[in-house]
Amino acid sequence: MKLSYLWRGLPGHPVHPPLTDATIGAYTFATVAAFIQVVGITSHAGAYGWWLALVIGAIFSTVTVATGFLDWLTIESGTPLKRTATMHALANATASVFFILAILFGHKHYAHGLVGTGPFILTIVGFGFLTLGGWLGGAITYVHGMRVLNLVTEPARKAAAPIATPEKKEAEGA
Repeated sequence: MKLSYLWRGLPGHPVHPPLTDATIGAYTFATVAAFIQVVGITSHAGAYGWWLALVIGAIFSTVTVATGFLDWLTIESGTPLKRTATMHALANATASVFFILAILFGHKHYAHGLVGTGPFILTIVGFGFLTLGGWLGGAITYVHGMRVLNLVTEPARKAAAPIATPEKKEAEGA
């Protein structure tokens, strides 16, 4: 077993993409919770959920960013894939800045069960950049095919197996 499997994942089973689900999920919930608080659907509960989800999203994003950065380092410089991956990283880094600012400036509102106008706007802008980053992440996988093995006839149990089969290693070029 290769040591890099710990942070990159197995052939055909990269670590970074599943981690994005947790980060995106937390930030999406934060955005929805803020919205339902701002429009008056909840009284305090939306604000509490918003701020806590932002904090959880920030925690998840540290591992997500680290694994993404390690994948980014493996991409050949000057390629369209590297440019797309760089834009993906910049969009998500920008989103993270806005979400962290919402955490910092929103804490005093959260403590009173409210979502302030400024922190709400920061959250919405962060979500916009997160959406752009997700779109670009999709291009990395589904257009450029990064870490995609294309073993369409691989039996289901072998395709889903959490092991680096010879077929997966060969398809990845490992």
